[in-house]
Amino acid sequence: MIEFQQVYRSYGDKLAVEDLNLRVGSGELYALLGHNGAGKTTAIKMLVGLIRPGRGSVRVGGYDLVTQTRQATALVGYVPDQPYLYDKLSGREILHFVGRMYGLESQQVQLAIDREIARFELADFVDELTETYSHGMKQRTVFASALLHVPRVLVIDEPMIGLDPHSIRLVKDLLQTEVASGLCVLMSTHTLQAAEEISQRVGIMSHGKLLFDGTIDCLRQRFPSARMSLESMYLALTEKNGNAPEGELK
Repeated sequence: MIEFQQVYRSYGDKLAVEDLNLRVGSGELYALLGHNGAGKTTAIKMLVGLIRPGRGSVRVGGYDLVTQTRQATALVGYVPDQPYLYDKLSGREILHFVGRMYGLESQQVQLAIDREIARFELADFVDELTETYSHGMKQRTVFASALLHVPRVLVIDEPMIGLDPHSIRLVKDLLQTEVASGLCVLMSTHTLQAAEEISQRVGIMSHGKLLFDGTIDCLRQRFPSARMSLESMYLALTEKNGNAPEGELK
């Protein structure tokens, strides 16, 4: 479903993503790990059509994000790292707006909104203005909006930040259920415990390069101790390549 082929992206003289080759299939949750500035968010922005690759190609469902942008992005739901909402709209109004933007008819939108309100437990606040929402309430609303049109690919940037334990469990259970039903998920995260718990494969980026791509069991084969946690292996791998993490790990 997701394919990066020899992708490069620069910002001025800074090479943010270098020769990225990556495939993620249907029914797979892929956790993309890396320190701040590793290139994760740049890769995600290319994947959801917000920026273009400098070289190479990014495809979703076989559609090129540059030449077939509308077809590709129609398959994608996106949860950014900051849950921006329109303060003077209620959660329900935002969900209705997003549903219509995806081309759903009025009756389809209402059914989809009811489904997501139940799934993300939004009923207690969905009719209040979003300016009154906590971070966790906003995050759950953004998740609901990303899944309204039943995408084939879900792209998530730091999904667990600001969520309480109940909401974290809700999101983890949801992702596992949706992946089992065939959804393709790419999740960028610093929360290594969550990545270890729910992902089928992980990728580790540092300074724009993909240092590792595979299962956690395959990663363990690189180290003498099979009991090492994902956090320990991540630190060992990035430090071995001369790229010590800059951001705090959670």
